Amino acid sequence: MTMTKHAVRVARMFDGERLVDGGALVLLDGGRIADVRRGRAAVPEGWPVRDEPNGTLLPGLVDAHVHLCADAGPDALGRLAEQREADLDAVVEASLRKHLAAGVTTVRDLGDRRGAVLRWRDRRVRDDLPTVVGSGAPLTSVGGHCWSLGGEASGVDGVRKAVRLRAAAGADLVKVMASGGVFTPGTDTTRPQFTDEELTAALTQAHDLGLPVTAHAHALSAVEQALRVGVDGIEHCTCVTAAGARVPAELADRLAAFGLAVCATLGTDPAVVTPPEVVEMAARAGLSEAALREGVATLHRAGVRLVAGSDAGLGPAKPHGILPETLVEYVACGIPATVALAAATSVGAEVCGLGRRKGRVRPGFEADLLIVDGDPTSDITVLRRPLAVYRAGVPVR
Repeated sequence: MTMTKHAVRVARMFDGERLVDGGALVLLDGGRIADVRRGRAAVPEGWPVRDEPNGTLLPGLVDAHVHLCADAGPDALGRLAEQREADLDAVVEASLRKHLAAGVTTVRDLGDRRGAVLRWRDRRVRDDLPTVVGSGAPLTSVGGHCWSLGGEASGVDGVRKAVRLRAAAGADLVKVMASGGVFTPGTDTTRPQFTDEELTAALTQAHDLGLPVTAHAHALSAVEQALRVGVDGIEHCTCVTAAGARVPAELADRLAAFGLAVCATLGTDPAVVTPPEVVEMAARAGLSEAALREGVATLHRAGVRLVAGSDAGLGPAKPHGILPETLVEYVACGIPATVALAAATSVGAEVCGLGRRKGRVRPGFEADLLIVDGDPTSDITVLRRPLAVYRAGVPVR
C-alpha cells in the first residue's frame, strides 16, 4: 500500500483514555502517527488535510472476542466442521471487511477450526484488513463446548500437549473452555469442564511458552476455578448456577483485586429477531438479557478491568462488525462512555498484547483510526455511523 503524508483535523479526540476537546490535528506518515497537536494548529506545508468540523477522532476499535471462521448464520460454529479450508479463508476475509467497515482495526479471534485463522494469517498478512490476534482452536474437554473445532484434550499431559501444539502453530494466546456453552448440546453451563489440575497444567505450560490464557466461563464454579488457578482473562463471566445467572458482589471484588480482564460479550443487532429456539436455549441456561446486563453492572461497580468483545460470528444477532452495539450496551449498564471506549481501545489493545503500538492516539503508534460524526462520550450511538476508518494510515472507508 502506498503511504503518503497527510493530516486529519477534528473537533475533538478520544485518545484512548479521555476526551480532548477544543480541536485536534493529527499528522500521519508511513502508517504511523507522526504528531498530535491540540487546538487549531496549522497544517505543515505540503500535507493534505481532511477536515471534519464536527468529527471525533478515536483509535481504531479492538474487538477482543470474535470468531472469524463463523459466518454469523444459524448454527455458525456447528457448521464449521464440514467446511473446506479454502471456503473458510473466504469467510475470514469477508468477516474482517465487515469489522473494518465498523471501525474495528484489531480483532482477537478466540476459536477457529483446527488453526484455520492462524494459517490464513501466516499466508495473507496485509494492511488493508484488521490486525488479527488468534488462539487457534479452543482447548476443550472430550465432547465439551465446541469440541467439533478440534481442540479436545484430557488429563494433565493431554492439556500440556495441546498448549504446546498451539504455540507451535503461532497462537498468540490459549483459550480454554472452562465450562460448557449454550450452543453445544450435551454440555453444562453450570459446571467446570476441567479439573483444577488440568487447568493449572494448561496455564503453567502456556506461561512457560509466553502465552496468556483466557477462559470461557459461564458457570459460577468455573469462574471461581479460573480465578483460583490464576488465568489472565475470563470470557462471558456470567456466573450461572441452577438458579440462573448472577455475579456475586464479593466475587466481583476479588476479580477486580486480582486484575483479571473480563470480556462480557454483550452486543446484538437490534434489527435481528432472535429465533425462539435460541431464546429457549439461553433461558434454560439462565442467560436472560436483564441478568447479563446486571452482571456487567456489578463487575463495573467493583472496578473489574472490562474489555470489549462481541462474540461476532456466532449467529444472526451477532454479525461481524457488531462491536459498536457492545459499547452501546455497556453504557446502558451504567458504564461511563469514556470507560466503555477505553475498553474497546487502550484496554483492548493491552489485553491483546498490542498496548505499545495500538489503542491510543499518540505519536509513534500505528495510524489505525476511526472518525465519527459527533461526540461519542455524550452519545455513544454515533459509533454506529463511522465517517472514516484508517488502517495503517490509509483511509479504507
